[in-house]
Amino acid sequence: MKQYLLASDFDQTLSFNDSGHILSEILGVDGFTQKVAGLARINLVQQGGELAYLILHDPELRRVRREHLKEAGRRIRLKRNIPLLCRLLEDGIDGHHFSFHVVSAAPEEVIQSALEGIVPPDHIHGTRFHYDPGSGEVEAIVRVVAGYGKVAMLDELQSRLEIAPDRVVYVGDGSSDVHVMLHVNRREGYSIAVSEAPHIAQIARRTVLGDDALSVLVPVLEDIAGWRRSGIRSLFEAHGLHIHEWDRTRTDWVTIREPGLPTT
Repeated sequence: MKQYLLASDFDQTLSFNDSGHILSEILGVDGFTQKVAGLARINLVQQGGELAYLILHDPELRRVRREHLKEAGRRIRLKRNIPLLCRLLEDGIDGHHFSFHVVSAAPEEVIQSALEGIVPPDHIHGTRFHYDPGSGEVEAIVRVVAGYGKVAMLDELQSRLEIAPDRVVYVGDGSSDVHVMLHVNRREGYSIAVSEAPHIAQIARRTVLGDDALSVLVPVLEDIAGWRRSGIRSLFEAHGLHIHEWDRTRTDWVTIREPGLPTT
């Protein structure tokens, strides 16, 4: 099999929520959006790393403990069919095997809690903290996987897995993915945006929108595995799923329905 690395962002890519907002709700902290916007305006931290900075420096968010991060993960609403996506990628698709990893600026504990039993912990690479052994307070940031931090993490995984640069696939949605997508594209890899935000959709090789995690398989099967539309539909149907809508212009709009689920 041809070996690939498929790395995905987490917030708004595999989920519908932002970790920082849920964490703020748990702590009863108001104004999280304004705090992040303020940091973004002055470019004090890498885009995507605002939450880590606030946890370390903001008086209200310094109350965060490891158990709060785990609880935030349990509250996150994930996109449908992530387990099936992981299984199909790992089992191999028509001679192509994809090692699936999550590379995100979200705290590692949040992602591990949200994807428990779905993605192995050693395939999750997020922001990592050092905690005070006595109080449990975040004492330092070990790493932030945002901006160029994502590039470094992706290069480390590629080297560890011994995968060629042109067999790296990255899936993301926001401004913190710009650097890593440019890096992947420059090395003839493949980038997929799951958002129409101009700064990301114009960089990605393909953009696919959908509320089901399996939507990202569409460009992978078409452009990497060389499948036709009929074959892609047949694969989905073999797993009890139907591509209800597929409107391809510049962006792929994919709606997948499971039998018995409402259409709204």
